[in-house]
Amino acid sequence: MLRITVDDRGSAIHLKLEGRLTGVWVTELERCWRPYSGGFPRRRLVVDLSSTDFVDLAGKYLLALMHQRGATFTARTPIMKDLVAEIAGAGANASTT
Repeated sequence: MLRITVDDRGSAIHLKLEGRLTGVWVTELERCWRPYSGGFPRRRLVVDLSSTDFVDLAGKYLLALMHQRGATFTARTPIMKDLVAEIAGAGANASTT
């Protein structure tokens, strides 16, 4: 199960993910993200993985696509920090606070 909280107030859009990014939840995250993926005026997109405990291969692919489209990530656990570093190419666009 995954909880997705969208906060689009302010200068950045925040997507907070809580739980496991797997299966149908990957599709749900994509559905939530798509409206913000190329809109104008373009605002920064921050994906908060601090409360995410697992990401499957499809979820990793979607996060990589989001990164390619300009998303940045926050993570706290070593597993999610490693995932973010891998997706972002060793930190090019990632924050691990």
